[in-house]
Amino acid sequence: MLYFSRGSETDCLDATALQEGLTTALEKLGPRKRVLAVPPDATRLHSFAGDLTRYAWQHYGDALVDILPALGTHTPMTGEQIGGMFGDVPKGLFREHDWRHGIHTLGTVPADFLREVSEGKIDYDWPAQVATLIAQGGHDLILSLGQVVPHEVIGMANYNKNIFVGTGGPKGIHRSHFLGAVHGMERIMGRADTPVRSVLDYASAHFASDLPIVYVHTVVAANAEGQLEVKGLFVGDDRECFERAAELSLQVNFEMLDAPLTKVVVYLDPAEFKSTWLGNKSVYRTRMAIADGGELIVLAPGVQEFGEDAQIDRLIRKYGYLKTPEILAAVERDEELRQNLSAAAHLIHGSSEGRFRITYCPGQLTREEIEGVNFQYGELEPMLRRYDPQQLKDGMNTMPDGEEIFFISNPALGLWAYRGRFENSRSPKNGR
Repeated sequence: MLYFSRGSETDCLDATALQEGLTTALEKLGPRKRVLAVPPDATRLHSFAGDLTRYAWQHYGDALVDILPALGTHTPMTGEQIGGMFGDVPKGLFREHDWRHGIHTLGTVPADFLREVSEGKIDYDWPAQVATLIAQGGHDLILSLGQVVPHEVIGMANYNKNIFVGTGGPKGIHRSHFLGAVHGMERIMGRADTPVRSVLDYASAHFASDLPIVYVHTVVAANAEGQLEVKGLFVGDDRECFERAAELSLQVNFEMLDAPLTKVVVYLDPAEFKSTWLGNKSVYRTRMAIADGGELIVLAPGVQEFGEDAQIDRLIRKYGYLKTPEILAAVERDEELRQNLSAAAHLIHGSSEGRFRITYCPGQLTREEIEGVNFQYGELEPMLRRYDPQQLKDGMNTMPDGEEIFFISNPALGLWAYRGRFENSRSPKNGR
């Protein structure tokens, strides 16, 4: 059922509109005694889920008993991050998701189903793992909050991904990421229906129908001045809520280009991007736009590590970002990599497949570290002087010496593609 739906390309929902929209939906649900909120963590700061979680707390008061940020494999939030994202919501309500141990398996999607949706590329089952707090917490309402935006693993972020991946366990996270990677990002990004989504939908229908989950989805875009605007708010307990948000996200978050880009410069806000695990959105979201032989320059002042999990960080350092066949061969021969398939998927996602150069300009990693994972290294300060994020506008810019670049101030907010490459990836022989 859809409890609230508002959104369009011209909408701009301010704080009052967001709170009123959420309150309208929550009032339709009636009184609740034990509420769990599942928002994203600080890596999705711009989702406005922090504000919405605060409004939910203000609405339910003492009935909101737990807040479980959907960390996935990310580093747990600090007290400072919680205060910056959620305001005056009591820190004592926040719980830390332990993705390696604090999980419960609701059921298992059979291997035959995964074999079918992967076109024979995958031959394993998929455990529907969620946080024990979700499965056994005794809540009479679980509010899953977050932003719908193009995504490299599942096509469009959020909906049941927030539960099954954001609060998932090792096998669920690893195997879903690897399924998306072997299917191919170009065939996935910007689509609501993908192999990974099919697996999660199977799990929702067969194993999670008794969980009282209500989804709160935002759609966020930057305006001409670079300021973030909430274009839509959708609240519901089934897939219609997600589909409406995904349709709007494609309209406001997806930029189709008539020609491929020779040079792209992406800025990673240090408050949001501290690892290449997150910062490689600069690669994921632009790969369909960059010309063969082109260059991607990543300005990354906050990047200090590769993986947000120590084991995954080590595997990224061990193998580096290689072409897909090379990573698949490594998976076949390395048991540790087979047990950490999300790391393998990430290595595929972060590769240009040899089509274009990736120059990383990190604030807190050395040349040897960057070159060790097969990126080119760029000195941050000289690059920031040349490509000043405060002076550049999103889109095409002509530098004083005549160089033309395409600038992106936040890759997490969109998807960019060259029309010819995008349409070919959706052709009958290449796409679902």
